[in-house]
Amino acid sequence: MPRSYQELIRQCVRQNPRAQRELYDRFAPEMLPVCYRYARNPEEAEDMLQDGFLKVFINLPRYQEQGNLGAWIRRIVVNTCIDHIRREKHHRHQIEIPESVPAPADNDVLAQIETEYLLKLIQQLPDGYRMVFNLYAIEGYSHAEIGERLSISESTSRSQYYRARGLLQEKVRRAYQGPKPIKDAI
Repeated sequence: MPRSYQELIRQCVRQNPRAQRELYDRFAPEMLPVCYRYARNPEEAEDMLQDGFLKVFINLPRYQEQGNLGAWIRRIVVNTCIDHIRREKHHRHQIEIPESVPAPADNDVLAQIETEYLLKLIQQLPDGYRMVFNLYAIEGYSHAEIGERLSISESTSRSQYYRARGLLQEKVRRAYQGPKPIKDAI
């Protein structure tokens, strides 16, 4: 019989290993996909998840039991992912903007593809684009919040989001067009 969240939290604060494992087992399956969106590969995502839960356990005594526990854990995991990327390469969010980035098209191709394929495309984005895209399009942060969190301007956040979206749309277009016939390539 699963314990109540209040009792589970109390036991985790007391550093009960079984309770910590139970909390991890309850929330890790929904947090790992969050990490995948920020990571470049599965190993990096798993590292982010482990670091995130370490921070959850450290900060659990401060949890006020107001609001959703899952949302609280998610916020810590997202912040851990961002910190992980920034720590790995402190200037990744300030990337050079390639000249060949297409402007986003009016036709939103992204709505037509499978989630798994989109996740793989998101993982291929440059780190700055990937962070801004995830924070804005998936996590629901405003550009002002993103700018504050990543120490960039609000307009840089907007610009990186639209360019990330454009890159994703271009990758989708290429994937669905297939290889060009030889006569067209000449």
